[in-house]
Amino acid sequence: MNVQVVGCSHHDTPISVREKLAFSPEQTLEALDQLRRVFRHVEVVLLSTCNRVEVYIAAAGGELPSGEQIAEFFARFHGLEMEELLPYLYQHAAVDAVNHLFVVSCSLDSMVIGEDQILSQVKQAYQAATDQDTTGPLTHTMFQAALHVARRVAAETGIHTHRVSVPSVAVADFAKQIFESFEEKRTLVIGAGEMAEETLRYLQDEGAHDITVVNRSPQRAVELAERWRGRARDWEELNQAVTDADLVISTTGAGEPVVTLETFREIESNRRQRPLFILDLAVPRDFEPAIADRSDVYLYSVDDLQSACASNRAARDKELPSAMGIVRQESARFMADLHHRATGPVIEQLRRGWEKPKQEELARLLNKLSDLDDRSQEEIRRSFDRLVNKLLHPPLESLRDEARDGIPHSLLDALSRLFKLRD
Repeated sequence: MNVQVVGCSHHDTPISVREKLAFSPEQTLEALDQLRRVFRHVEVVLLSTCNRVEVYIAAAGGELPSGEQIAEFFARFHGLEMEELLPYLYQHAAVDAVNHLFVVSCSLDSMVIGEDQILSQVKQAYQAATDQDTTGPLTHTMFQAALHVARRVAAETGIHTHRVSVPSVAVADFAKQIFESFEEKRTLVIGAGEMAEETLRYLQDEGAHDITVVNRSPQRAVELAERWRGRARDWEELNQAVTDADLVISTTGAGEPVVTLETFREIESNRRQRPLFILDLAVPRDFEPAIADRSDVYLYSVDDLQSACASNRAARDKELPSAMGIVRQESARFMADLHHRATGPVIEQLRRGWEKPKQEELARLLNKLSDLDDRSQEEIRRSFDRLVNKLLHPPLESLRDEARDGIPHSLLDALSRLFKLRD
């Protein structure tokens, strides 16, 4: 049984690379199908968020695809060059892969430590893979364990106290630097997903009431606007909506900018130099970066939140040791269970296989020494037991030693062939 993760994240990969690697929901399903066709014996889950793109791979036996093979898949799927990706990709295997998933699910690896959105994204990625039939026993166990660990960390530490997500940092630390009050400001939200809704929650807490929602799906725009006492506009009215707005929050899953520099030049001619604050929380970005150079425009992307998120991390650092302790404990428990599943049947068959000849030889000897008293017979039985345990000790010790670094597949195969164990 093997597990590994290959991917990149906000720690070392700039948004200019992450947005090229990002998978939309539709692309995720297509990529899962392709991965399963190329690597037939593996289980796969693909996690794609604003801050990371990761492929979790598991297999009950056989070789897993290498990091280079996954990079090649990424490059081919998105039409990129391998050289663009390889410097940014990391690869973790065995307990390191499990530990990484647990840390990510608990929001201990997020740009904003303790944000609750990542757990929902992990659940969605796992559900999408399950619906696409690319999961299996190992990934089921691993992702269910990750959800359990996240619940433990939330319940037993203060890491989620006064929860602060990317939208809350965006509103509190960035938008409030430009606008003292939101009450008279016209707010435009582009997109109608979870990020958009969470941003609206913080905006209304800060006093924003004049809210407009624009989304490619008119129905979703209407539903979101109604929930937050705003109004919806058609997608075709996007340019006019940007023209009218003071504050824009953009969170779509589009594969290319929804507002280009050329389009914005037309928009700004009608704004009469009114300041425009834009929080582009989408990956890939919704607003062409060059728009930031226009006068009276304050454009921030996800990566611009790093400094604000750093202060958030400092405030929560005191909770990290407890949270990481839970993760390490659960990772060790998970791997011990995984090792037991792999080695347990072999150990049990070895013991059963040696028990039969032991009992036969013991019966034969005691039959010849029928005049021995009960105490002597019991001593002989114990001697036979000690002998078998000593003979079993070297192979079992080797299994335990190998298991410290992962599932000992080669040793399991060798023992199975050597002692002619059943599959």
